[in-house]
Amino acid sequence: MTTRGGLSVCVIACDEEAELPRCLASVSFADEMIIVVDAKSTDGTETIAREHGTRVEVRPYVGDIEQKGYATSLATREWVLVVDPDEVVSPALGASVQRVIASGAAPNGYALDRMTWHLGRWIRHGDFYPDWTVRLFRRGAYRWGGRNPHGRIEVDGATERLSGVLEHYSYVDLADHLERVQRWSSQAAKGLNAEGRRAGGVDLLLRPLWRVFRGYILKRGFLDGMPGLVVAVVNGVYVFLKYAKLWERQHQAERA
Repeated sequence: MTTRGGLSVCVIACDEEAELPRCLASVSFADEMIIVVDAKSTDGTETIAREHGTRVEVRPYVGDIEQKGYATSLATREWVLVVDPDEVVSPALGASVQRVIASGAAPNGYALDRMTWHLGRWIRHGDFYPDWTVRLFRRGAYRWGGRNPHGRIEVDGATERLSGVLEHYSYVDLADHLERVQRWSSQAAKGLNAEGRRAGGVDLLLRPLWRVFRGYILKRGFLDGMPGLVVAVVNGVYVFLKYAKLWERQHQAERA
């Protein structure tokens, strides 16, 4: 049952005891806090979640879209805000969110601008920024789309943008970034394979090169200095691995 008015914040977490308190503190203005904890968590994530959450569920992880879809399905308030444990709602963004909730605004969805801290600085160009993504939406007027591991919220009707920044502290260091690229590329390849997509030489060679060129040159990643170059190259590696792993899946199936 949906409660008229108010805000539900939904978070999914796995081994996030270091990041989760900061994230939850930044959305303390919410009426309802729903936290879905991956059943594989081995640290204090669940304990922290139960200290802060209105409702906490422990659930095996089967995919980004499925996990977040489950979390948002539990929301009971009119408005829903989705944040990740490594994200922080800045004071300016929090004020914007609260104004929307108080005003009963017409749009069913709002996009937030996410800025990533990586390699010792805020990344302000390239594929990382600006990063507008719909995260605030009216309950009952949305659906989950996209492809794992990068699901997206689709709402009925037009969306607007909110002022303020969603701070993203995603990577501990470059090694952590590369480890996630390995995991995400495997999930993406699995999704592409399920759709019947095939990978060829163009996908393995030209798509990664295009991603580096787009991020570093067209989107001016070079303005972020050496971190901008590293980000652009790693994004190209992600694209290469995604299609290489898709190609591997195809050939394993053909040999079976």
